[in-house]
Amino acid sequence: MEWHPTDAQSLAIVDREIGEHHFAPAEYEILRRVINETADFEYKSLIGFSEGALQSGVAALAARTTIIVDVPMIQVGISPAIQQTFANPVYCSMETITRPQKSKSQLARGIQTLAKRYPEAIFIIGQAQTALTALVELIEAEEIKPALAIATPSGFVDTDVVKERLQDTMIPNIRISGRKGSATVAVAILNGLADLAWEAYGKNGREM
Repeated sequence: MEWHPTDAQSLAIVDREIGEHHFAPAEYEILRRVINETADFEYKSLIGFSEGALQSGVAALAARTTIIVDVPMIQVGISPAIQQTFANPVYCSMETITRPQKSKSQLARGIQTLAKRYPEAIFIIGQAQTALTALVELIEAEEIKPALAIATPSGFVDTDVVKERLQDTMIPNIRISGRKGSATVAVAILNGLADLAWEAYGKNGREM
């Protein structure tokens, strides 16, 4: 990713103000992207990485694994980074044709449909709690085994609970705990991950 001078200045401010931390270098790179996009340092205490999440995500991106997102904003936000690196296919649950169900939202039905087509995809749920719940239910039922799940939706009603359920699975995941989160945060995480993958597998000449 090419950085504008303003971005570099902003990241320098983040580095200066964030202070001491326990994050590994790759985790910190993701965190600083999130704070740079949101100007919210509370994410330092909210972001969580399961064991092996970054390694799994980087390898999946480099292998051109399909990416499933819940809303178009994320699809648009990650497209430049994806197209400049590994050109992974990206599908959006909101735009997926499904059969109507009174008990499930369009986003939840879209995630279910796409998950069954691509059970080992990278899943990015940045806005819709219903989509995240549908994803976690499929994981808990062992119907799918994603390469990585990124979960950043905000909400007041049980959003923190479903994020904790994701954390309790054995699936590699990056998540924002509690009520906070947004599609913008999800985009920042994936774009940072794409840059890490390109450094590891693409830029240095190890073409896939």
